[in-house]
Amino acid sequence: MPVSGHRPVALTFEETGPNTAGGGTLVVTTGVQPVDVLLSDGTTVGLRPIQPTDAPGIVAMHSRFSERTRYLRYFSPYPRIPERDLRRFVNVDHHDREAFVVLVGDQIVAVGRYERLGPASPEAEVAFVVEDAYQGRGIGSVLLEHLADAARRVGIPTFVAEVLPANGAMLRVFADFGYQVQRQFADGVVHLSFPIAPTEATLEVQRGREHRTEARSVARLLAPRGVAFYGASATGQGVGAAVLGHLRDYGFTGAVVPVHPSARTVAGLPAYPSAAEAGLPVDLAVVAVPPAAVEAVVADAASAGAHGLVVISAGFAEAGADGAVAQRRLVRAAHAAGMRIIGPNCLGVANTGTEVRLNATLAPRLPVPGRVGLFSQSGAFGVALLAEVDRRGLGLSSFVSAGNRADVSGNDLLQYWQDDPDTDVILLYLETFGNPRKFARLARRIGREKPIVALAPPAHLPGLGPSAGPNATNPHGGVAGPDAAGPNGGAAGLVAAGPDEVAVSALFAHSGVIRVDTVAELLDVGVLLANQPLPAGDRVGVVGNSSALTGLAATAAAAAGLTVADGYPRDVGPHAGAADFATALAAAVADDGVDALVAVFAPPLPGQLPDAEADFTSALPAALAGGKPTVATFLAGRAPSGVPAYPSVEEAVRALGRVTAYAGWLRRPAGTVPELSDVDRDAAQVALRPETFDPTGLLAAYGIDVVESVLAASEQEAAAAARRLGYPVAMKAAAAGLRHRLDLGAVRLDLPDEARVRRAYTEMATEFGADVLIQPMVPPGVACVVELVEDPAFGPVVGFGVGGVATELLGDRAWRAVPLTGRDAAELVDEPRAAPLLRGHRGAAPVDRKALAELLLRVGQLADEQPRARTLTLNPVLARPDGLSVLHASVGLGSAAARPDTGPRRL
Repeated sequence: MPVSGHRPVALTFEETGPNTAGGGTLVVTTGVQPVDVLLSDGTTVGLRPIQPTDAPGIVAMHSRFSERTRYLRYFSPYPRIPERDLRRFVNVDHHDREAFVVLVGDQIVAVGRYERLGPASPEAEVAFVVEDAYQGRGIGSVLLEHLADAARRVGIPTFVAEVLPANGAMLRVFADFGYQVQRQFADGVVHLSFPIAPTEATLEVQRGREHRTEARSVARLLAPRGVAFYGASATGQGVGAAVLGHLRDYGFTGAVVPVHPSARTVAGLPAYPSAAEAGLPVDLAVVAVPPAAVEAVVADAASAGAHGLVVISAGFAEAGADGAVAQRRLVRAAHAAGMRIIGPNCLGVANTGTEVRLNATLAPRLPVPGRVGLFSQSGAFGVALLAEVDRRGLGLSSFVSAGNRADVSGNDLLQYWQDDPDTDVILLYLETFGNPRKFARLARRIGREKPIVALAPPAHLPGLGPSAGPNATNPHGGVAGPDAAGPNGGAAGLVAAGPDEVAVSALFAHSGVIRVDTVAELLDVGVLLANQPLPAGDRVGVVGNSSALTGLAATAAAAAGLTVADGYPRDVGPHAGAADFATALAAAVADDGVDALVAVFAPPLPGQLPDAEADFTSALPAALAGGKPTVATFLAGRAPSGVPAYPSVEEAVRALGRVTAYAGWLRRPAGTVPELSDVDRDAAQVALRPETFDPTGLLAAYGIDVVESVLAASEQEAAAAARRLGYPVAMKAAAAGLRHRLDLGAVRLDLPDEARVRRAYTEMATEFGADVLIQPMVPPGVACVVELVEDPAFGPVVGFGVGGVATELLGDRAWRAVPLTGRDAAELVDEPRAAPLLRGHRGAAPVDRKALAELLLRVGQLADEQPRARTLTLNPVLARPDGLSVLHASVGLGSAAARPDTGPRRL
């Protein structure tokens, strides 16, 4: 049944209690949970709402303030906190008055608060103070982010503050955040006022700080001054001893401190009962002790000043529920001590830089130093991966195996490698996605500077396919309403489906990620990127001495999305020698119509050529001198250094095709996310209230109008609805799956008067049930479908396709990750294989594709700003030369919890 008014829109609920809006239930999150955050130097601290029991901690922190800090915060010496003030400080309502404390271990080192200026006031005064020893490390900006987020949640749009002119650090916190700050100076105090709604400027500042803090936290783990090692036996047996031996033998340039309760030496190195007793700088702890002993190691490493841990030990979350509990305790203990964790259950980390030479892994041999950063989630697989990298001669800058990813993840490594001057190419072996939305955002940014190649799992939505969608079966027991279009100028009905594998690969590509399907291909592409320039276009010149091989290469090029250049392939013939080959290659490189070169070599018959003329590898320097990317396939011999060589023609061309597509992405402008001026975010929040959810109002708040649809359950109601809407009208069976079936008689169009409406109702009620939908007729157009779904690899993604059973069966849908740029929206409209129908087909007039692109931008902005909108389907959207009409819509709601990549910074 309709949720509100006469425009029924399907919705779903996740359930925790009654919900009067539709018979389902809705999760509502209240309060703010404790989080861990990174400071500007990469240190972790805790942040949580203040509690009444924090009073002693607040007093203790106050006692450690310098006189200057007290004066700048309270405008007076304020030597002690009066009991009345203390009670007020630690007792807040978490609505009109909120306060957060920052903790290092159990010690409070900072507090920030806001207080609304009167009941229902749009303004709140904000203030915070940081203990002297922790000033200048970014705590103020972190507190401001979390306070602003909490205030926005309760309807406070503006902060005000009073700051002494001498408090330059505090003034910079406000000024540097990107807020539009208004200043007034009166009575010796600077009065500040600024709106706290997120803007592009504030998001840019926030994400810049996120990038720097995460990169620094990883840098301290991969370039430590010293390593404390826990878990190596004095006998030299076991995993710990093996890793310590690799660390020692690879020539680590810093101090190595084995920690052992009784032995004086381990692996030929002086050992100590605790890391601190060595008196040496220790930045990293490598841990290979049993799980029960790891927490004690955390405390010992912290006492030595370590910044992080690499936990090779297994027996944590991968071992079951008890292990998961132990893993959470480990992370809490490490973060409380200011440290980050790689692992547990990981292979280790390595840095091949000559100034570091760190091999804290289970791999006895590392690949040669190079310009490639490699991330492997799997520890067990990592050893084999490193061995294969070594066999191919692919040089590494650094390597990280994250194991269970209890803390440090692939996203953290992306942040680090973006800044790392020793890394030019990033290879990722991923088994799962921890924060997909953040991965997509980082990839779009970092991919513009350094290529990212990912071997990733199948990423389509489980359970969604050609016959499933957000309205097929509602697992939450919510309300199902009209969710897809039938004819009212439309086509056969469709249901929402998650992106299939082809579409997911396209999503990666449009985020700047080269997605591959096998480990071999991961390294194939890595070798090419590490050794050759990017192609300037997709035209390839194929040169070889075998017509069979050159023909095979030409066929493979077409399959890889490449264009064989005019005049190619060129077959120099089986009797050609190395000099002939060199001449042909040089001509191809000099050809302005060639962007990349594929060289294929078949060995001559025995005795056919002199030895010097049979050495085809000598011909390749002529190709390399031209500065165009070259791949080669040798059926005999080895290619010289710097030439990516592959065992088969197909592998060589496939790698070139992947890299060419990436180069094409780089050449296209990134696009910008436009500001839609008529979006009413306040109306959207009103529409999303749990007790009165109004999906029509939510869509209208983003400028998406749905053609009115009235539910009728009798002949009289149908006639009354038609009179109100105005003739002619369309009548559709209300049951999901029928309201598009013109072929079954479940849709009647152009009903011109009451008699025809009554007759149609009688016929349809007999066949399909009493409930029907009445809509005004709209002009005909090309039926399209717009969708929003949550993808496990990218978070919210927007899909677009042309309506019709055939296009649905073929999976003819294009997808882009949110947020959408103007270029994304335009490409979405043009990408489906059936898109020519929109540009005019067989004499039809072209539709307004700009209107379709704007509709996609509105859906994308709704998805970006309203994380509770988990699914959305507009089906059909009738596109015409003069605009469009949205006939039906569905909205699926999820938890009110924020998406992982939204809101203030947190780990």
